Amino acid sequence: MLRLALRVRRADAELVLAELLELAPSGVEESDIDADTVEYAVYGAPGELPELPDLRAVAGAALVDLRTTEVADDWAERWREFHRPLVLGDRLAVRPPWEPAQPTAIDLVIDPGRAFGTGAHATTRLCLELLLDLPLPGPPGPLAAGPAPAPAAIDLGCGSGVLAIAAAELGWAPVLALDYDPLAVEATARNAEVNGVADRMKARRFDLTREAVPPARLVLANLLRPLLLAWGARMAGATHEWIVASGLLVEDAEPVARAFAAHGYRVRETRTRGEWAALLLQGVVAG
Repeated sequence: MLRLALRVRRADAELVLAELLELAPSGVEESDIDADTVEYAVYGAPGELPELPDLRAVAGAALVDLRTTEVADDWAERWREFHRPLVLGDRLAVRPPWEPAQPTAIDLVIDPGRAFGTGAHATTRLCLELLLDLPLPGPPGPLAAGPAPAPAAIDLGCGSGVLAIAAAELGWAPVLALDYDPLAVEATARNAEVNGVADRMKARRFDLTREAVPPARLVLANLLRPLLLAWGARMAGATHEWIVASGLLVEDAEPVARAFAAHGYRVRETRTRGEWAALLLQGVVAG
């Protein structure tokens, strides 16, 4: 088994990932190397992996390093060691399916595959902490038949669906989970079924660089700075009561806050964990 690792500048990571998934549709493993570098890795037998010239073309000027290494035959089992439960007091736990249930009010089971996480990354944790501290919207309910109602919450860049499923469990319904990667959409839908919230949420493919984010009371956006700024540049006023913006290095928080302030959003809280930051923004819903 071979491991092909592509390291790129963090500022360009999301754009590189979108292109990389065209070459590796089965998904990639994502790791933070340092404050400036992200690594994407794919696994496979010789002849099954993308060609090196294609990867260099995908990364372009963002490329930092590209290397191929052999991995042990038991790599799939050892990979599980990196996914441990995230437990936030007695309120919420996020765990992979091979870990036992947690004695928390909400116990989410998230199967990460090899492409997505189970919520333990600092940026996801910060989003969950802020989500838990928001006023509850009321008891959850199933999606009504007929035309789809406007979402109460949106998970923008849903990955494995951690934030969307947590929001649905907390009573934000309906929830709309959006991601550019079709594998993320599939993973979110599967995890929604496992956690019994599929009747309260939908997942679909979405291109933030071309499509407008639908109105919703709450948007959970665990994205990197370039995508958050691109979203802010295309906004037409405040159409959300709350935005939780994460995926940010501490030094990125201020420029992102300024971009959203231009549309009427104010920072209600900035929360940090190590080098990462998340913003709780409040706006006035139009209409």
